[in-house]
Amino acid sequence: MLPVVVTFIGYSGGRGLPTDHLLWSAVGYAQLVVDSRGQGHDTPDRDPGGTQWAKGFMTRGIDSPESYYYRRLITDCVRAVDAVADLPGLDRERVIVAGGSQGGGLTIAVAGLTRVAAALPDVPFLCHFRRAAEMCGEGPYQELAEYLRWHSRHRVEPTFATLSYFDGVHFAQRATAPALFSVGLMDPICPPSTVYAAFNHYAGEDRTMTVWPFADHGGGHGSNSIAQLEWLRERGLAPRT
Repeated sequence: MLPVVVTFIGYSGGRGLPTDHLLWSAVGYAQLVVDSRGQGHDTPDRDPGGTQWAKGFMTRGIDSPESYYYRRLITDCVRAVDAVADLPGLDRERVIVAGGSQGGGLTIAVAGLTRVAAALPDVPFLCHFRRAAEMCGEGPYQELAEYLRWHSRHRVEPTFATLSYFDGVHFAQRATAPALFSVGLMDPICPPSTVYAAFNHYAGEDRTMTVWPFADHGGGHGSNSIAQLEWLRERGLAPRT
């Protein structure tokens, strides 16, 4: 029975080609790559719901938690983990969730909502929305700032009330699986303080942060993968030979 890595994708990215996802299978894991509805042009967001106030996905349906885009995407990710239990040849006791940036934020959310063996959030997005929107000069958080720039009088608090339902800081408080985070201390897209906000609230006792002091949003690149493989092996989550 193979351990399986369920992988979530970065913002605006699609599932790509099978050759884009060879690391985990090359070292003996099964892998399920979860496409992000509406983002990669392969899997549509068939029921967008609500109003989209700015380009991208950060304000799609932001008028309420029920219509917000990330409610649908996070549900997709949880259901993907549920589906692994029904696939032959996979060890349901060794399901690992992983992803970078948006995929990292989704990893934290899934770890907080369902049972997994380990979580690998790499430079996670979707954490501490208010701080990120107030300080980011690059990346998708600017979509929130653009929206609030034009709707600041009445929409600031309702907007962050909606976002609070999807904040990695809050999901982290529900997550107990062993977790290996990573952070780039020069990351202009997911500021280190937002990553540490989720890490510091993570409920699991076995939590580790891999710090890349001079890294931007690329984090540790290939070196981070090596750190993840070693960390999983130390916890008995490597493929058995």
